[in-house]
Amino acid sequence: MAIISFAFSLTRVAMLPIFILLLCIPLPMALSLTFKKLPLPTGVNGPASSAFDSLGGGPYVSVQDGRILKYEEATACFVEFAFDAPTRSSAVCDGKSNYDDLGSTCGRPLGLDFNPLTQKFYVADAYAGLMVVGPKGGLATKLAGGVNGVPFRFLYGVGLDPLTGDVYFTEFSKVYQLRNFTQAVNNGDATGSLLKYNPLTKQVSVLLSGLSGASGVAVSADGTFVLVGELIGNRIKRLWIKGSKCNTAETFIEFQNGRVNRIRRTKLGDFWVAVNVINPATNFILPTGKRINQFGTVLETVRVDKEYSNTRISEVHEHLGEYYIGSRNATVTFVGVYDAI
Repeated sequence: MAIISFAFSLTRVAMLPIFILLLCIPLPMALSLTFKKLPLPTGVNGPASSAFDSLGGGPYVSVQDGRILKYEEATACFVEFAFDAPTRSSAVCDGKSNYDDLGSTCGRPLGLDFNPLTQKFYVADAYAGLMVVGPKGGLATKLAGGVNGVPFRFLYGVGLDPLTGDVYFTEFSKVYQLRNFTQAVNNGDATGSLLKYNPLTKQVSVLLSGLSGASGVAVSADGTFVLVGELIGNRIKRLWIKGSKCNTAETFIEFQNGRVNRIRRTKLGDFWVAVNVINPATNFILPTGKRINQFGTVLETVRVDKEYSNTRISEVHEHLGEYYIGSRNATVTFVGVYDAI
């Protein structure tokens, strides 16, 4: 009996490191505590990106009919805050989702970020270019419509340097427009770019080119590097902007069959990335959020398919212990909000 007991003890000791290892592996989890919908106005859809002002007001969301809406807590409703295109008409554009025909008239803001120091919102509009909106909203001001004499074709994401205020943004493709998004993906387009706008000199510079579907962008909390997603390439690249590696780029993380969308820096300096995992056999989409640290390690994976099913998400934005989910899909008529895990 003593021998059997000793052998069992050895087995438990041998299994202990394996058990500890399993505890350390980040497993997929579901955001299952509570979920609520912030409904968009009737006929409005595709809340691609969100932002909050310095008082915590919002979310402000960019929607498919070319506007930026603000959520009013007191009335539990979204109201119009800003728009990008000077040619925009409420009668023509409000509640419309046919950006194939109306995008150049109504605008399509895809990326949105807020600078608490200047109280300004920066917008990457697929048609209008790089825009900025003051705290009172209204018609946005165009900062840049092209670089080196060549007009932008398809802007997608925007992220601010928290220290300098420099604006980093992406051009998804130099060849395709938003209306040709699926074609660009299917053809493996690799003409995207990462760009920077300097608010002091008002100059635009190209930092990286040849990107495979340049999507989300975020700058590290210490301002030493910028991350840029490649939606078609299923990866994130890191460009060092300070230090001994300055102006060098490297692969930060890759996702097998995972379409990388927007990247959002958290208050603690990690990053939330919206990743839509595609099953190559069925083309079924598993929308997920992945929290990644500054070393490219996935700390957490959360699934949102219970509420979003087979629908692509574009953003996971953590704010005051809640997670705001963006999707530019025309079937999504709300901003989804999950409680903290």
